[in-house]
Amino acid sequence: IMKIRYKKPTFVYLGEKFINGAIILSNHEGTDAPMSIEIYNEAPIRMWGAHEMNSGLIKMYKYQTKVYYHEKKHWNLFLARLFCLIASPLTNIFYKGLNLISTYKDARLKTTIRESYDALQEGQNIVIYPEDSTNGYLPQLEGFHAGFYLLAETCLKKGLDLPIYTTFFKKEEKIYVVDKPIKYSELKQGKTKEEIINTLLKRTNELGQMTFTEE
Repeated sequence: IMKIRYKKPTFVYLGEKFINGAIILSNHEGTDAPMSIEIYNEAPIRMWGAHEMNSGLIKMYKYQTKVYYHEKKHWNLFLARLFCLIASPLTNIFYKGLNLISTYKDARLKTTIRESYDALQEGQNIVIYPEDSTNGYLPQLEGFHAGFYLLAETCLKKGLDLPIYTTFFKKEEKIYVVDKPIKYSELKQGKTKEEIINTLLKRTNELGQMTFTEE
């Protein structure tokens, strides 16, 4: 059913394909990027997702109406509430099968990091959508939240030097651009936390500006 709504994108790899046990950073594009990588990517993944979307129907309904559809996608709040009366129960059923790793904006983020570390140890890839979407989902990302940095730094301290992939889903062209991976230790050399975050933000936006022609 989901393949009817989300058509298969072309994955364009600028380097090697996903190595198991990596961090994958992506833009969001609403539900299009998450569903495209979930359905059509072949590598094992666990996605980070707002805990409200992973904490039962009532919290999901409130989050979808106010935050996702109203604040991020700029829907009329009444229409968002009306639509989610139907959409939220279906989304809740679907999300239960995604095995999301819940994210938090408080001390509970430690739980996110711990669960992610365990998944990485098992060979899963962690897909994170770090963009600051305060002004909505934009073609040029305005900023990155630092959760992925905390995960990579924690893993490095535990002896796990993660490869990081920056990716960009080009919705109109149905192209998922995947950059060559870079080890976190290499990325970190001589850089501050802010410089690391800005380097990956800039590269993600560069991927979004690339053009591809069919051969």
